[in-house]
Amino acid sequence: MPASARILIIFVHPVRQKSHLNVKLADAAQTIEEVTFHDLYEAYPDFYINVEAEQKLLSEHDIIVFQHPSYWYSCPSLLKEWLDVVLQRGWAYGDGEHQLQGKYWLTATTTGGPESSYTREGRNRFSIREFLAPFEQTAHLCGMVYLPPFVVYGAAHNNETDIDRHASAYRQILQALVERKIDPDQIADWPSINANMDALNLPS
Repeated sequence: MPASARILIIFVHPVRQKSHLNVKLADAAQTIEEVTFHDLYEAYPDFYINVEAEQKLLSEHDIIVFQHPSYWYSCPSLLKEWLDVVLQRGWAYGDGEHQLQGKYWLTATTTGGPESSYTREGRNRFSIREFLAPFEQTAHLCGMVYLPPFVVYGAAHNNETDIDRHASAYRQILQALVERKIDPDQIADWPSINANMDALNLPS
């Protein structure tokens, strides 16, 4: 296994130009040499996905990051289409090849509501990790290592200082993953990978 990991960021936002926060996160991520940035809505505005090309991209990377806003407690529709057609039986899971075995899955998502709304007592009644459970199970089925999500709550209410702080944390975490400095077993039960940055002991 190479000393450094390669990261594929699958960016899924239908109105990218309207999301200053997601753009800043994406810009921070792309300063890392080992990151490949792949904008699905830019690549497939007609929703006709090149399955072979997508599978090749996945095969060439060690860590797959799905960056998207939370839409109706899930993901934008193009990502669902991507999952349906790219993660084929016999290639990603089931009898045959298991091309994603051992790769890492990280969801990086933004929400409209505050963190307090993603609790049993909050208006959404469930945590963000509970809403992401189908993605966690998908990763498990494909033999991938599922990492706690990177979550930014209350996207529209973050000021520029907040956004810069989140972007810096995102870059720190991705860089640490590239350098294999994060132990997935240590953080497996965390509500989010950025829930306790101090505990990760990452260089600034």
